[in-house]
Amino acid sequence: MELKTTRYEIADGVAVVTLSRPRRRNAWTGRMHTEYRWILREADADPAVRVIVVTGDPEGQAFCAGADLQALEGHSEKGGYDPGTPEDLANPGFGVDPHFDASFAYHFGIGKPVIAAINGAAAGVGLVLAAFADLRFSAPGVKFTAAHGRFNFPAEFGLSWVLPRIVGLTHANDILLSSRVFTAEEAMAMGFLNRVVPAEALMGEVTAYARKLAETVAPGSARETKRQIYRDLHRDAASSVAAAEALLVAMAREPDYREGVKAWMEKRPPRWGG
Repeated sequence: MELKTTRYEIADGVAVVTLSRPRRRNAWTGRMHTEYRWILREADADPAVRVIVVTGDPEGQAFCAGADLQALEGHSEKGGYDPGTPEDLANPGFGVDPHFDASFAYHFGIGKPVIAAINGAAAGVGLVLAAFADLRFSAPGVKFTAAHGRFNFPAEFGLSWVLPRIVGLTHANDILLSSRVFTAEEAMAMGFLNRVVPAEALMGEVTAYARKLAETVAPGSARETKRQIYRDLHRDAASSVAAAEALLVAMAREPDYREGVKAWMEKRPPRWGG
């Protein structure tokens, strides 16, 4: 696929996906969503990729400023919402669990950790992208907002499901019912962010963290642990224990289990086979 609104780079096991519409503050469009889903499908299938980082083009001075306002104006004139995506959209993460087979929920089916490097404003769908990432690092002072209340929209793309599970019902109600702007520092205090990092060091720290995951965590372990986390949001404790025990038996037969033990005993970096 020709990438017009995104960039995609791979180095040292880390794929970096950059939302790149800098003249529009990296605002979301149907084209961007189409490219983003295609990239995630490619990254998930690529054995050279162990971790995925999502960020905004720094020239746009935003992570993602939400839906493009010109597109919203067009929807208003047409009298209805149009996602602007083709029928043959890529379906990254689909088929793992029916609970994940929907827009943005597909992040949970992707078998690799997804880290949001939030280098500027995250509004509307930008907040959605951050929320559905597995880990969130942000520059100081970044502004967040759900934004939907200003446009007579509902809470978008599952925010009403995912935010209470990240920050609790009290904070989620504040964010979603008010559509107010809140800062990275507030987001950190709520538990929405993993770290706040100086802007000039953000990508360096995120990529270092991602490389550490790629080097030290077996790909199979990362994949199954991630899926356990999100599946367990829908099942009881006994079912979680039973599933974990079955996975333990199966994964102990894999070569990367033997490699992990051997590397630990020999005090050397593991050589994962994936």
